[in-house]
Amino acid sequence: MNNGENCKRRRKEGFTADEDNGENDDSCSSGRETKKKDLNGIITSLILLDEQERRDREERNDAFKEEKSVMESTHTKETRTMLEFQSNLNDYYSKIDEADRVKRKKSRVKAATVVATASNHVADDRNGKSGSGQQRRLWVKDRSNAWWDECNRPDYPEEEFKKAFRMSKSTFDLICDELNAVIAKEDTTLRNAIPVKQRVAVCIWRLATGEPLRLVSKRFGLGISTCHKLVLEVCSAIRNVLMPKYLQWPDEDSLRKIKQQFEGISGIPNAVGSMYTTHIPIIAPKISVAAYFNKRHTERNQKTSYSITVQGVVDPTGVFTDVCIGWPGSMTDDQVLEKSALFQRAKNGGLLNGVWVVGNSGYPLMDWVLVPYNQQHLTWTQHAFNEKIGEIQKVAKEAFGRLKGRWCCLQKRTEVKLQDLPVVLGACCVLHNICEMKKEGIDPELKVEVIDDEMVAEDGLRSVSSLKARDAIAHNLLHHGLAGTGFL
Repeated sequence: MNNGENCKRRRKEGFTADEDNGENDDSCSSGRETKKKDLNGIITSLILLDEQERRDREERNDAFKEEKSVMESTHTKETRTMLEFQSNLNDYYSKIDEADRVKRKKSRVKAATVVATASNHVADDRNGKSGSGQQRRLWVKDRSNAWWDECNRPDYPEEEFKKAFRMSKSTFDLICDELNAVIAKEDTTLRNAIPVKQRVAVCIWRLATGEPLRLVSKRFGLGISTCHKLVLEVCSAIRNVLMPKYLQWPDEDSLRKIKQQFEGISGIPNAVGSMYTTHIPIIAPKISVAAYFNKRHTERNQKTSYSITVQGVVDPTGVFTDVCIGWPGSMTDDQVLEKSALFQRAKNGGLLNGVWVVGNSGYPLMDWVLVPYNQQHLTWTQHAFNEKIGEIQKVAKEAFGRLKGRWCCLQKRTEVKLQDLPVVLGACCVLHNICEMKKEGIDPELKVEVIDDEMVAEDGLRSVSSLKARDAIAHNLLHHGLAGTGFL
């Protein structure tokens, strides 16, 4: 029993003030002092604990700021390193091209010298001998081009032609007419020029089948190096001549129609494109192998994989309206997006104010990029939104499936050099657009299911206003009866 209780008990029992005055007062005072000390100790302990917690919180904030600073610095260094690598790669290939150009020039000069010498000998023989002999020509290996001659006949079956070249004769003739002024060559005294139709056919058949150059050579009766040169020349002509005409960002009238079509598909307003990034396999490059190493495909397929990326935006019919080609396969979707010309135009020129380009979770949510919800435990409203935005995403994914299905060269590692590959891929996208615009169907057996491992963007939220706008769209979809019920 403490001193305070003793004090109360004694007063209750009636102790006189004289008998117990001194002892009683001392006891009560001692109790009060003890309680006061205990209370002060508790308060002091609480103050110390609060101070310690404040210091710990400040230390954690400082550590977080330091870690954030380190991560930002690392990201900046990685970006700078990637840009330097790309610049060095371009310089390296430019030097190779220059060396090849000089080598080809020397070869042409040497060949011309040999031909001139042979012509002089022929003239001397004619002057020294009676009679007239046949004019000598440069020796050319005799190859059979019977297969192409058969395909080029007017009565050749349309189905067989489309099976070989992935398009009808009318579409093929259209492409030849468009490219005629650029790729046509004149006959020389040594040999006849390869016709424009055969030049285009060599390129398209190579892209359509993905067959090696030695088989292309046998099909068309041309040399292997000639076929390789024709493929690159025609692809370059397609990119320079046809791409500005058949692959471009829509004008205002076209954008209005695209918005209506996408809203009819999904109920989501102001969508002007569906965006997707796929990977094209390549042979391991001789330099900077790590940059092109595709870790996700390697882990999934249990086979070392190297690739470059193709980012594309398509309209509701699957026609490409923008492409970004050639960045290394180790880069994520959001990194490729930041390197694209579309990103720069949207950032600097306001190209996409008030409209949406729909992407998957690999892209960040931005003022003009609309992506699905990716957190756990989604609400019904969020589930409904993801279901409807998936309808738009599917348009781009199916378009890439038709692209790879038509042009089988995109499904396997190609013989084309890395520096020439963007030209070839760009030509494939343009030819895809022409086929889609001309309503050229694709054989169901050729359709490819595109599989790319999507990674959630590290910085998934770039705009608070876009977060609110997405919530508003999701709310309207659900409460106006536009959302599906697949999530139920």
